[in-house]
Amino acid sequence: MNQIQTSPVQISRRNFMVGTSAMASGGLALGLNLLSTSEALAQSSDSTPEIGIWVVVKPDDTCVVRIVRSEMGQGTRTGLAQLVAEELECDWSKITTESPTPGQNLKRKRAWGDMSTGGSRGIRGSQDYVRRGGAVARIMLVQAAANEWNVPTSELTTANSVISHAASGRKTSYGKVAAAAAKLPVPDMKAVVLKDPRTWKIAGKSVKRLDTANKLNGKLIYGIDLKMDGMLCASVMDCPVFGGKLISFDDSKVKTLRGVKAVVRVDATTVAVVADTWWRAKNALDQLPIVWDEGPNAKVNSAMIADHVREGLTARGDYAGRKEGDAIYAVANAAKTVEAVYSSPFLSHTPMEPMNCTARWTSDKAEVWVPTQNAEASLAKLAETAGLPLEKCDVYVTDLGGAFGRKGGQQDYVAQAVNIAKQFPGTPIKMIWSREEDQSHDFYRPVSQCYMKAGLDNKGNLVGLTLRLSGQSINAWVNPSAIKDGKDERQLQGFWSQPGEAQLGYTFPNLLTEYAIRNTHVPVGPWRGVNTNQNGVYMECFMDEVARAAGKDPLVFRQALMQNHPKHLQVLNAAAEKGDWGKPAAPGVFRGIAQFMGYGAYSAAVAEVTVSPKGEVKLLRMVLATNAGHFVNPHQVAAQVEGGVVMGLSATYFGECTVENGRIKEKNFDTYQMLKMAQMPKVETVLVPTYDFWGGVGEPTICVVAPAVINAISAAIGKPLRNLPLKNSGLKFV
Repeated sequence: MNQIQTSPVQISRRNFMVGTSAMASGGLALGLNLLSTSEALAQSSDSTPEIGIWVVVKPDDTCVVRIVRSEMGQGTRTGLAQLVAEELECDWSKITTESPTPGQNLKRKRAWGDMSTGGSRGIRGSQDYVRRGGAVARIMLVQAAANEWNVPTSELTTANSVISHAASGRKTSYGKVAAAAAKLPVPDMKAVVLKDPRTWKIAGKSVKRLDTANKLNGKLIYGIDLKMDGMLCASVMDCPVFGGKLISFDDSKVKTLRGVKAVVRVDATTVAVVADTWWRAKNALDQLPIVWDEGPNAKVNSAMIADHVREGLTARGDYAGRKEGDAIYAVANAAKTVEAVYSSPFLSHTPMEPMNCTARWTSDKAEVWVPTQNAEASLAKLAETAGLPLEKCDVYVTDLGGAFGRKGGQQDYVAQAVNIAKQFPGTPIKMIWSREEDQSHDFYRPVSQCYMKAGLDNKGNLVGLTLRLSGQSINAWVNPSAIKDGKDERQLQGFWSQPGEAQLGYTFPNLLTEYAIRNTHVPVGPWRGVNTNQNGVYMECFMDEVARAAGKDPLVFRQALMQNHPKHLQVLNAAAEKGDWGKPAAPGVFRGIAQFMGYGAYSAAVAEVTVSPKGEVKLLRMVLATNAGHFVNPHQVAAQVEGGVVMGLSATYFGECTVENGRIKEKNFDTYQMLKMAQMPKVETVLVPTYDFWGGVGEPTICVVAPAVINAISAAIGKPLRNLPLKNSGLKFV
């Protein structure tokens, strides 16, 4: 986190757009520009007094906590509220939340700071300043009570929104002193002493999520649910081949259909039908005669892409990575060598809620209501597309029905909605992508291949390892400036030497890691876990292969290489112990193990499987251990781990986007298969907090799901599995 700024900063429209784009694609956490005392005393929208900038206290003791991170099912809203409430020492039963808009944030000189939610940074990236915000509010409330009673603040205590003075027996509530507190100077947030997490009473506990009730009773409004007076609906279709263009369309065939208002060109590649309901718009769009220029990529297929990527495994050149010792020499002169090539396909995000955005445009104001992971990036795209200054635009963030990285830096769906709305001034236009459109125009998880070779001495000790990764670069699409001299470290996540974010958990006597950029016409972007979920497969499956070649137990083999990585080793041992590694398994049951690091957290897993003579795989049990330093809501952490298992298994078993005639072939769930309930194993989560750092939760554990399962299956069938998805290996999953 950058140092907190205390002086106002003037932000131009261009600089704001550049900054939010870099933040969305590169994960930059911007420093806060805190309000001056006078600005911080502004009132909330309903004239209830602010206590600092993070807390609004109402007369009935309701505490409104401001949350600027997006909620997409991961529990960020509840977790951040817990952190504020912990330092505020308020009554948790009277907590509610509200979300400032990026327009409000900009007007107040970005008082609430970074509004993006990605890279598993929703809590870890803001925990410090929101806790300080809660502590500042408590200090101001206590000072107001002390002033009223004319006693030192040191004599007052707080609990459950009540301030007490033991000497006189007096008590008052937060709601009664809130108005007076709001008039006090705001203390220096940096000087606040925060609680020791080991003493937490609200944070660190498995409290119920704040959004569950409204999900169950149907009150929660996702972007796709939004209704507004006079609203029209739009269905869009982009050129099916990436890089192609829209030539023409014949609206005479559909403009007289019931409910249709117009057929419009959205941009150079997209057409839309606008109607009184979305289904009527989509029905008309399906019947619309369209002429496309599919461009030079119309003949590209998956085989051609695989050949292109494979070439990078043997190409000569200078590539990004680590060079420690002389791995090439060590491996070449080893008593025994092991080598393998692994591959991973394109994957789509497939959130339950497809891309959608509601836009309203006039010549002097533009607004969108949108499920976005990055409200400021949405604001930047809105202003750019609307042709209006930032101060005449705003974004209202709805809850997200899933995202997994798709609704962050790539704001294409916002631009489309605004472009349509500009052709209907003053009318709200709700644009929704069909599932087919969502599948066909994703920013996919990159395709990649990895060649690995290891050398062993006569005692089965590893003497060197080389790794050459080849595939698409996410930065080439979303943040080209991060590629230096043709090198892109981002794709080597999980193999880094630097501690803290995605460090390799092994120390090899000699190591060489390389990455060859081999881009294609298919757009790529972050997909839950981003590069660690492929790289975890490559490293951890290969470690099993090398262990078998060395004649050693996979756990023992790993442990010998992890003595310099105590946190990696700690979670590995925790998973192994809970997963009964080393104990006899039931007849026909085989185990696999894996460990990896990503997004600031350490993860490990043990999987138990059976495989029938017919190749029917039954995953019985998974144990996952994780250390994210702190756990704000343990129950929600377990839920995120379990969700990662579901997504990880879907990708491991079935996930694959293939290219045919330049376009994605799998357009819906009939061909892009998801895990079924019957295929879900028992999942046990082991939390290993060390309270000395803040790591992520939503993404990290997904990287060990696939390798643990693959290693278990490989142990059962007696041969390695190197290519994803496993459905192409002739296996069936029951």
